Amino acid sequence: MIDLNRVSRQHLETAPYRWAVVDGLFSPRDAAALAATFPRDNFKRLADYAGEKDFEYEARALIGLREPSISRPEQLSRAWRALANDFLSPDYRAAMSSLTAVDLRTAPLEVNVFHYPPGGSLGAHTDLRDKIVTHVLYFNESWNDDDGGCLTILRSSNPRDTVRTVSPVVGNSAVLVRSDNSWHAVSPVVKSCRHSRRSLTATFYLPGSVSTMWPPGDTTPLHHYDSRSRGRRWWDRLTT
Repeated sequence: MIDLNRVSRQHLETAPYRWAVVDGLFSPRDAAALAATFPRDNFKRLADYAGEKDFEYEARALIGLREPSISRPEQLSRAWRALANDFLSPDYRAAMSSLTAVDLRTAPLEVNVFHYPPGGSLGAHTDLRDKIVTHVLYFNESWNDDDGGCLTILRSSNPRDTVRTVSPVVGNSAVLVRSDNSWHAVSPVVKSCRHSRRSLTATFYLPGSVSTMWPPGDTTPLHHYDSRSRGRRWWDRLTT
């Protein structure tokens, strides 16, 4: 499913930190199937405007931290099961290790998928210290960058201090090697946007790390993501 040669042979930028943009990850047929069947089941809402970074989005586990199998595979399309199996493969770890020059062969891996509804965003941050490398993939069939929702590679914590912008179109992806200055963000999705911004993160962690997305004992109710009704609820909350 993933063109791992494009990953392993991509040039890794070194300023202002180590990062890369890898596009053309999928064949046209696979890209269309992944975009058309992006998951909607078993999501939870996460939002915080009082911490170090502001964020609003919905998340679903695809592969739990250290888990050897896919989360709720019966709810996924054939294309998404195939993609998840790519992340579980030694070849994916080898390609990411080759690109980043970081040995990821045994690093704990967690994979999550996200809907960013109208108003959704992720403020400037460097990632937690227990993260080593994150691969962010996108799955919108098309996207107007004027609607926000783009990944921004930043020189600093200032969201306007942009080095590169990545549109969330299927086949695009970005690789971020965590450091104390690995600033990045997701620009807010405009409230009038009619579609969610759809993405996935495959994150390699230090040994002994605990998932912050799905902490032990988490009992947050899960729900089916409905882009139409969800968008109206977010619009109502953001304009009152």
